Amino acid sequence: MSGPSHDKSLFRDRDVVPVRRALISVSDKTGLLELAAAIAAQGIEIVSTGSTAAAIRGAGHEVTDVATITGFPESLDGRVKTLHPSVHAGLLADLRLASHEQQLADLDIAPFELVIVNLYPFVETVASGAEGDDVVEQIDIGGPAMVRASAKNYANVAIVTSPESYPQVIAGLIAGGSTLLQRRELAARAFAHTAAYDAAVAAWFSEGSLQAPRSLPQSLTIKAERLQVLRYGENSHQRAALYTRQGGHGIAQATQLQGKEMSYNNYVDADAALRTAYDMVLPAVAIIKHANPCGIAVSAPKAADPIASAHLRAHECDPISAFGGVIAANRVVTLKMAENLKDIFTEVIVAPGFEPAALEVFRAKKNLRLLQLPLDWRQERMDVRLVSGGLLLQDADRFADDIESVATNWELVSGERPDAAGMTDLIFAWKSCRAVKSNAIVLAKGSATVGIGMGQVNRVDSCRLAVERAGARAAGSVAASDAFFPFADGPQVLLDAGVTAIVQPGGSVRDDEVIAAAREAGVTMFFTGERHFFH
Repeated sequence: MSGPSHDKSLFRDRDVVPVRRALISVSDKTGLLELAAAIAAQGIEIVSTGSTAAAIRGAGHEVTDVATITGFPESLDGRVKTLHPSVHAGLLADLRLASHEQQLADLDIAPFELVIVNLYPFVETVASGAEGDDVVEQIDIGGPAMVRASAKNYANVAIVTSPESYPQVIAGLIAGGSTLLQRRELAARAFAHTAAYDAAVAAWFSEGSLQAPRSLPQSLTIKAERLQVLRYGENSHQRAALYTRQGGHGIAQATQLQGKEMSYNNYVDADAALRTAYDMVLPAVAIIKHANPCGIAVSAPKAADPIASAHLRAHECDPISAFGGVIAANRVVTLKMAENLKDIFTEVIVAPGFEPAALEVFRAKKNLRLLQLPLDWRQERMDVRLVSGGLLLQDADRFADDIESVATNWELVSGERPDAAGMTDLIFAWKSCRAVKSNAIVLAKGSATVGIGMGQVNRVDSCRLAVERAGARAAGSVAASDAFFPFADGPQVLLDAGVTAIVQPGGSVRDDEVIAAAREAGVTMFFTGERHFFH
């Protein structure tokens, strides 16, 4: 043990600690003047610095400047203010020990019983789009040092890091001080506060490094704040809550415009729908049930209302399964799309925005949940999944932001290269396939899905399911498989249904058999050289 240790018999009991001296230094000045007034009314000395001191003094209250205590002026543009033994001795003295009390007296240093500190707005500065030195200057040094010192000394000091705790502080002052239990609870919040702050700073510094190969972090800290408790989890006997991550810009940061409370499953499906819709460059809609698509489509060429067109085409893939689905659009939801949805039971619609007229239509569907994405929404660069005892981290499976480059390196192994429209269909099917739970087979025509086979334990059954759901629409469609065909029996199901082209990763030891089947049928087949499992 590196730190000092003391004979437990030397510690004096200390529960309620009256406040005689308070240190206040806050960036967020919400409720500051009300708090300062309450402290001053109790005859407590207020020690402060910088703009906090100016604000309190401007409200008519006496303030002792930190520089008066330290005998050292604020310097280096405010970088050095409170980093001084005269401050930190007053924060760290354990007055349960007579020896600490005597040392403070010998040093002529008064202790602090109440410390109110919140930190520079680092997260907010990053979110504003600031860069470089502007961000670095918002990395607080003295603040976290005071917070941690006070929290460590919770036996003697009440540390407050949020305006939410001010009513509790004021009540304590009126009651005669803080209790040991209150101080311990405040210390827990304080350490969580500095931990989240440090995690945000670390994340900013490492933001660029995760782009490089083999640069996964040696350690990983994920900090999130509970936003709301949900009715239940996947099932009614499971507890659940939604947490937001600092710096997050995803479904958790979406604004609910109307409808019933979101459920755990709603969030899972909505996130899957977003991932699917935003894989597409053109206006697109994805309809999801149980994290699987019932339909995906982009707008028809020259459609008068592209996003409404995309929705109708996605819905046509599997109208039965779309009942009670979750819908994501990668464009603003229009009045026409809203009118098309008026009589279709839908759980959630998530989009970057909604036309006012569309919202008017949706108002009649009071239970329908509408989620508007944050302005800075973007797909995550990394995927994290919890496993028992730890977590998994991987690069997010992303496509290029254009269309054409997706097929740049495809190998034509059978048949003729399709025309531009045919290639567009194949690319659409390939990108859509990534959104389907493996084993995944997608049949598409005109850049809209017509049959989807998902989640089967063998690829043949997925092929059969896709063909069955497509029905007569299978003839003339193109097919995509998220992984290679281990045998020729899977593609044969597709060939027998009239599929005109197949795109798949290739790489099976029986590729020759699969290619031979395609050639015999006169069907185009591409190998992509990469797979897109989705588990």
